[in-house]
Amino acid sequence: MSTPTRITASSRAGRGRVDARPRRSSTSDGYWPWLFVTPLLIGVFIFYIYPIFDNFYISFTKQSAFGTSSKFVGVENYVTLFNKQELWLSVLNTLIYTGVLLLGVPIATWLAALIARPGLRFAAVYRVAFFMPYLAMPTAIALVWRLIYNGDFGVLNYILKSFGITNPPHWTSTPGWAIFAVSIVGLWSSIGFNMIILSAGLKNISPELYEAAEIDGASPRRQFFSITVPMLTPSIFFLTVIQAINGFQMFDLLFAMMGLQNPALPSSRTLVYLFYNEGFQLNHKGLAAAIAMIILLIVGILTAIQFKAQKKWVTYA
Repeated sequence: MSTPTRITASSRAGRGRVDARPRRSSTSDGYWPWLFVTPLLIGVFIFYIYPIFDNFYISFTKQSAFGTSSKFVGVENYVTLFNKQELWLSVLNTLIYTGVLLLGVPIATWLAALIARPGLRFAAVYRVAFFMPYLAMPTAIALVWRLIYNGDFGVLNYILKSFGITNPPHWTSTPGWAIFAVSIVGLWSSIGFNMIILSAGLKNISPELYEAAEIDGASPRRQFFSITVPMLTPSIFFLTVIQAINGFQMFDLLFAMMGLQNPALPSSRTLVYLFYNEGFQLNHKGLAAAIAMIILLIVGILTAIQFKAQKKWVTYA
């Protein structure tokens, strides 16, 4: 027979005693996450955070051509910029380009909804066809569209002349027309990216919503504005933010389409082009840094306004 276990007062006290030693939380990983994240944080600081502060300091100085010497001049660069007509014209041109670029969001919404219709054949082919211009290099796009816009033998003017327009403009070399011509190319090349994002959003809309609306007698147009658009507002909001930022960064397409000797260039410069002209052609490093800070400020304000306004029209299902 086994000897019964004797429960003494000391053993009972031992059972009720709580271990006072600190226990390591199961969710605590110590310093290991920082070990993996630190290289990324260092890269972000070196290539993103530090250049912003360094550029901010340079905007208050006058730099030599190669940056070997500098002189602190306070807000002189900003005063000089705000007294320049080129700055305000560049802001206007940038706003025009950004506005035209934002038109691509509703156009892409309509096209994505058309391609997503049930039973449509070759839908994937259409998506690829629209997305291909976004993958092409801006220089290649510019060369093709320079041929289309050519005032003497371009395809566009040939079509216009066939409709009886006897004197169409030279699109990329006529002041007033050039910025709109470049903006249309930017709009055309951005449609594909917008459609891919919106197509992903369309897949998250339940088909039952359309079936219920069809039973209630809603027309396709009514379904589009009452179901498709409201359910796509998160994707639409994302695209408006991205395209607005892209609009204020526009340089390469304008540079490739216009060239340096174009007579319409002075009236068609964007803010980034003005930054390039002041910083790398005229060697006004301080002025260029001030322009960069103005771009950063405008983009920051515009993005903040968009995030504030999205609370009133974006629907998160």
